[in-house]
Formats: sequence, C-alpha cells, structure tokens
Amino acid sequence: MRAKPLAGIRVLDLTRLLPGAMCTLHLADMGADVIKIEDPWHGDYGRSLGARNKATSPYFLVSNRNKRGLKLDLKQALGRQAFFDLAGDVDVVIEGFRPGVVDQLGIGYEAVRALNPRIVYCSISGYGQTGPYREKAGHDINYCAYAGISDQIGRRDGAPAVPNFQLADLAGGSLSAAMGILAALLDAQRSGQGRYIDVSMTDCALAHSVIPLVAMATDGAVRPRGTDTLSGGLPCYGLYATADGRYMALGALEKKFWQRFCEEIERPDLISRHEVSGAAAHWVQAEVAAIFGSNTQDYWTKRFADVDCCVAPVLTLTECMNNEQLQAREMFVTGGDVPQFAFPLKLSDFEFTIGRPPPGHGEHSKEILAEAGYSDDKLAALEAAGVI
Repeated sequence: MRAKPLAGIRVLDLTRLLPGAMCTLHLADMGADVIKIEDPWHGDYGRSLGARNKATSPYFLVSNRNKRGLKLDLKQALGRQAFFDLAGDVDVVIEGFRPGVVDQLGIGYEAVRALNPRIVYCSISGYGQTGPYREKAGHDINYCAYAGISDQIGRRDGAPAVPNFQLADLAGGSLSAAMGILAALLDAQRSGQGRYIDVSMTDCALAHSVIPLVAMATDGAVRPRGTDTLSGGLPCYGLYATADGRYMALGALEKKFWQRFCEEIERPDLISRHEVSGAAAHWVQAEVAAIFGSNTQDYWTKRFADVDCCVAPVLTLTECMNNEQLQAREMFVTGGDVPQFAFPLKLSDFEFTIGRPPPGHGEHSKEILAEAGYSDDKLAALEAAGVI
C-alpha cells in the first residue's frame, strides 16, 4: 500500500465552522497533517454548536477527525512567534476570518510568504477579499440569496425553500477551497513558489449555477423557480408523491429512459410528450402524479428495481445508511461517538482510515511545538503566560 496522497503535507488550519472544517477534513483524510489552531479561551464555535447534553457537539465530531489540536493566543507576540515558527515549515495555511483580520494580527499572506515563499495561503470568506460586501457578516443562506440560488429553490408559484444542504458553505467554500489548494500545491512543487487563494463562497456557489445561466442565454431571462429544465418544468424530471406520503424521483431526461418509463406504467401515449412545456407539461405531470399516487413507495421501488429508466425512491438519511449501494461503497463509519460519513473518493492504493479522533481543545499543543524545537521550559513558559 502506497503512502496516502497528501502524506507529508502540513496544514495550519485557522478556520472555524463548516466551510473550513470540511475542507481540512478532506485534506486530513487524504493524509495531510492538519493542525487545528484555536484560541485558548473558547476555541472553535463548532465545539458547542447544538451540543445539548453532550460534552462536544456532534457537529464538531463529524468534521474534525484525523486532525491535531493546538491552542494559541495570536494576540500575544509569543503566540504569533509560535505561529511563524510553524508556518516556516508547513505547506498550507487556511483562514476563515473576515477580510483584513489576519493582516491586523500580523500573520497574513505577505508576512508568511516572506518567511516561506512556497506557502499556499487560502482565505475563505463569504464575499471575498475585495468589493463593497467584503466585511459584511453572513452565512450560507445569505450567500445563496446574493448568488441567485435561493430564488431558484422551491416549488412553482411557491416561496423559496431553505435546503438542508449548505450549498455555498460546502460547494462554494469547502470544495472550491480544496480545489484551489491542491492546484496551488501542485504548482508550488514544480515552481517552488506558493500562491494566495481568495475564496468567496458567494462567487464559488454562483459559478456553479449553470442551468439558470443557460436559461438566461436561451430565453433572455431566468425562468421562475420550479419551472426550469431541472427544477420542475419537465414531466420527465421531478419528484412525485406516492400513496403513503413518500416520494419517487424520476430522472428520465433521455428519450430512451422516458420511453421505458412510459412502457412500464402502460402509458405509451405519453412517449411523444417527453419534452413538452407549458399547459401540455402540466397535463403530463398530473397524469404521472396520479399514477405514482396510486400506490406506495415500496411498491414503486420494487416495480422499477430492474427497469433501466432512472427511477429511485426518495430516502431518509436513516434509510441511506441501510441502502445496499451505499453500504457496498462503505460510505458510513459507525461504532464511535457519532455516525460519520467516510471519505467519499475511492483512490487506488489508498485505504481510508480514522487515525485520530477529533482533537480536544489544544490536545496536541505541546507535541506540535516540541516538533518545532520548543524545549520543555519554553513550553512551560508559554503555558504559564496563557499563550497555549
């Protein structure tokens, strides 16, 4: 078995909450040594978010495995010096403060680059480092609103809906940041020079809003929510209620799949109405809805199990955990404090493992600084001064 893909890559993680946590989780799962830096007082907000009666929030536990924890007071000169002692020998720094904060602390990109020219320094923020909104507070719901995404989510003639999947935080923040970091790491290995990466969660979510952009290019305007090609405008692509109040997902975009679907439901008269629009589409949708509504989800799941036409049951997360496909792909890790998702990519010569549980607040502070050459006396002095 070869070494993990990012073995030897060292990351200083200054982020808090979901976008940075999930970005560094993916890096850590692939073998990077992620050092999670938290202040000595409260630490990552995620530790207590929704914790209820638990000592540590499940939110924190599912997004911080395979990392090490370091407490560091960056407002003290000794804390900043410790940061630089580490930053001079790492590959990546990731921060998630509002624009300008790391520069005010004296640990911004230019300061680190002067010490380590090959550093990849990534800033994740809601609106980016430039522009009139750069210092605005926000969360996923705000970024999706500004990006025109929220306007497109929901049923025809209904209000916008809030999804339980944070599109801007995760696709816009976590994955886009990871993409930029990996590209910059590859370039740094070839050129010896790092890069600064400015990730705006709003920008990166907007850049993936392809279907509304296509509608604008085609029709001159974005179609109302619930009426575009993939949001409810086509009868062949949508969610249909079953008799027991569950739903089936129909994704028969290609003609061959639509034909097989129509043949299975014994409605050959619908085959020619594959891509109808307007009133004709509403009529076909009503016909298909009546058919799905005539029986239970279990009935339709079994009926379409061997029919190649893109029909699937809409599962709950609990049902996902028992789904034969997701079990075969080993997508869930159970047996710990909380259930977790496994690392989702299947790479050759790579076996996903949880080598470390999520770190306690500052759990590895002395270990990490000792690796940077700090003596026991110096560590004791930092601890006495409240730096670690």
